[in-house]
Amino acid sequence: MATALAAVVAAGWCGSKDPIVANPISLNYQFGMGGGDERSRREAADPVIEMWNDDYYLFASKSSGYWRSHDLASWEYIPAPSIATINEYAPTVCAIDGEFYFMASDVNRIFKTLTPEDGNSWVEVECRFPIKQHDPCLWQDDDGRVFLYWGCHDKEPIYGVEVDVADGFAPKCEPVVLIDHNIDKYGWEVPGANNEETFHQGWNEGPAMLKQDGKYYLQYAAPGTQWRIYGDGVYVGDSPLGPFTYMESNPFSFKPGGFIGGAGHGHTFRDRYGNLWHVATMKISVRHWFERRLGLFPVVLDSKKNTMRAITEWSDYPFTIPQRRFDASKKQLSCGYKQLAAGAQAKASSEKLGHAAASATDDTVETWWAAGSGHKGEWLEVDLGRECRIKALQPNFADDSMQVFAPYDFPVVYKYHIDASKDGKSWTTMIDRSANTADMPHELVVLDKPVAARYVRIVNDEDIDGNFSLYDLRVFGSDSRKPLDKKVANTVTRDASDPRHIIVEWTPVDGAERYIVRWGVAGSRLRPNSDEVRGTTVLDARWYNRDTAYHFEVTAY
Repeated sequence: MATALAAVVAAGWCGSKDPIVANPISLNYQFGMGGGDERSRREAADPVIEMWNDDYYLFASKSSGYWRSHDLASWEYIPAPSIATINEYAPTVCAIDGEFYFMASDVNRIFKTLTPEDGNSWVEVECRFPIKQHDPCLWQDDDGRVFLYWGCHDKEPIYGVEVDVADGFAPKCEPVVLIDHNIDKYGWEVPGANNEETFHQGWNEGPAMLKQDGKYYLQYAAPGTQWRIYGDGVYVGDSPLGPFTYMESNPFSFKPGGFIGGAGHGHTFRDRYGNLWHVATMKISVRHWFERRLGLFPVVLDSKKNTMRAITEWSDYPFTIPQRRFDASKKQLSCGYKQLAAGAQAKASSEKLGHAAASATDDTVETWWAAGSGHKGEWLEVDLGRECRIKALQPNFADDSMQVFAPYDFPVVYKYHIDASKDGKSWTTMIDRSANTADMPHELVVLDKPVAARYVRIVNDEDIDGNFSLYDLRVFGSDSRKPLDKKVANTVTRDASDPRHIIVEWTPVDGAERYIVRWGVAGSRLRPNSDEVRGTTVLDARWYNRDTAYHFEVTAY
């Protein structure tokens, strides 16, 4: 049965009536298979979004199905038992000559349908593609030619080849090496939490193709999905099989900081209005390296200057999905809300050892609060420190001690309510999900009107299998303090022995809760990359290109 997962409509918020979302994308992320001593976890990664009959279809690894949306905000889950390889890694989908095709990693089997809204409608077609592949990308050029790109290895390159659809996708030529490893030149390809493992190659993987104004943009991911520095780069060429030239402003999709990090192994696509978006893999990677979520980001592309950027800054805060044409280089989609619960004091009905209440307000997805049980009545209370105007909330459920493993045929549903109080004694319900029937572990709830409150409390309304738990209870809105948005002088030190290593330092600013460090290619007007820094006034990073000159900017918030 299809399940609709609703997003809110702004109804005047953010200056428009467009839907409001926040990353990670609100989906009923599926639990993975068990095995050995693996812990129960949700997983979705390696996403691709394609349009078919004016709807968007989102496919991701290990999801037992896929999702459909008409606005990139509300998603309907469609189980797909007719695709025998639906739970293989890194799927690719492509509309080819009026039919919708699916292929996944490692297994050279291809399925097609004319009605993807029905997960039972897929049929297998002949596949004569003889080459072992991983992380495939099927892509059709506007002249009708079809290509298959693939690659996922710490030594092997990214390959591409033209295929003959009429002959079972048999290769029409020898595979071409398109992207090789270059950790000596490009620091962001070096493995490690801070790109520090220079003694071996990272994983180059997840190719995807985009064509714009006659140019071909071949995307790839590096260096590994288990790190926040997982990102996507791009090479630019004049033909589908190259030769390709490295884009100096790489990585083009990058999000090392914030509540949830990572923006790698993704796919860039056009919406119905011609706007470009990038959907990518975001990481938790605590219970397992492959514990992952998905993020959606607007994209700026200048084909005259061969520059491209996914706008990841503030993307785990509420932002709008415009239902019209817009210029991502000029239009700010963020609602501009503060995260009022970041660093706030918290207390709870109980705490599991190692998962204190404070973990639900540290604004970091890798840690979580867990109650001592999953019983009805377990609660978490947050003191925002002052009376605030609350406009939206995002309870991010952590599934602590769950024993759910694929395959399973029931939704994992949280029933709860969220109350507000000015004094911590008298409470009013803001959100009532006590009768909830949808699996929404990362739902963003935008209130019909702001609620004035200092205290926020979430209460479990039904016994669950596991411990009632939250990565974070994120609360968005405004308070009485004047917003801080101040540029800060900084000093930049580049390591003479390794130019991929740059240290940026600045003086602390009173009242600053976080700093955004932005960097770009010197002289370029492309939207810069950025990192959100908290608790320090130093960004010590190794993700830069060896031979690229950069400019830097630090802003206190």
